Amino acid sequence: MIRSLTPTQLVVDILLASFFGVAAISNELFGGFGTVRQDALWGITVALMMTGALAVRRWSPGISLAVAWFGAVLQMLAGLNPRLSDVAIFAVLYVTAAYGTRLVFWLGFASSLVGALVITIYLTLGPFLGSSGVSWSSIPTALAVLVAAGFALLLSWTVGALVRTAIRARDNRAAQVRAESDAIAEQERVRIARDMHDVVAHSLAVVIAQADGARYAAASDPSAATAALTTISTTARAALADVRLLLTRLRHSEGIEPQPTLADLEGLYADVRAAGLEVSVDVDPAPRSEPGAGVQLAVFRILQEALTNALRHGAGSRADVRLAWHPDRVDLEVRNPVGQARVPVPAGGQGHGLIGMTERAQLAGGRLQATERDGVFVLSATIPIAADA
Repeated sequence: MIRSLTPTQLVVDILLASFFGVAAISNELFGGFGTVRQDALWGITVALMMTGALAVRRWSPGISLAVAWFGAVLQMLAGLNPRLSDVAIFAVLYVTAAYGTRLVFWLGFASSLVGALVITIYLTLGPFLGSSGVSWSSIPTALAVLVAAGFALLLSWTVGALVRTAIRARDNRAAQVRAESDAIAEQERVRIARDMHDVVAHSLAVVIAQADGARYAAASDPSAATAALTTISTTARAALADVRLLLTRLRHSEGIEPQPTLADLEGLYADVRAAGLEVSVDVDPAPRSEPGAGVQLAVFRILQEALTNALRHGAGSRADVRLAWHPDRVDLEVRNPVGQARVPVPAGGQGHGLIGMTERAQLAGGRLQATERDGVFVLSATIPIAADA
């Protein structure tokens, strides 16, 4: 596996390997108290291999491990004692656990165990095998070397494994933060789209109803036409302001803007009444205290969409609204006659507007149901008050 490194990491690895190589070669040349070692050629070769393994350790842990093993085997074939260059093995085992693939990860672990056994055989049992054989006196020494070598090699690998775990935890956390940010952004887009639908649908329904009324009344009652045009102008300006506000939220996601509250319901009733829909409102019991902003927004938007549907699709010109503010919930119901020209409700019981109302109720922790009873369209919703807190 080849890993991508930043320029800074490449420079650091090359400089560190260069300093290590100079120190290791100097030790081979002048390690004998000012005299050149007789086995300096083999030692320099091994030092160059270990320096190369150290230089590519983060770029390719697998290649680094292979080069380190090749250098160690060459050192044993040449019969060399432990050298300064062997220190690079600890760094190689560290990166196999910290940055290597799953295969290299476990190869590093196996190398720690096998390396400890090979070191023990080479340093303690090898001389005895080549001379008088293994004696009982060599066993304690071999065990001590095995434990020391295994501890040192496994410690390097274990530290790398801990770093690997920390890196994965950091990456997982970053991925979780990105996913949460994307989810929040998507929820905000859906909320803005729902608000846009509510604003545009309601305003256009009022404008269309007023325009139709003005067209029929223009000849017989010019004052009615003037009043209708005034309502159209007011509604269109309000809709334009709302749309501009929503577009501002799209451009500046961190902006804070006022949301509709219960105090705006009277304006909503006035708009649909001016459009020709007679609305009767029954609030029993009244709210004992001011509900949370989420509950107020959900109630306003649901009523806005329900009255808009009654104005566009209902028969006659009447809608009955009932609100019951209980300590733990608010019950909402809107009734209006079903018109023949009404857009049919799908088999699932929900059109596009009903889906939006249902989502608003669910986001507030409640539920919404729409049914037809004896030619009357009934929309009922229950929204918990405690959930908004």
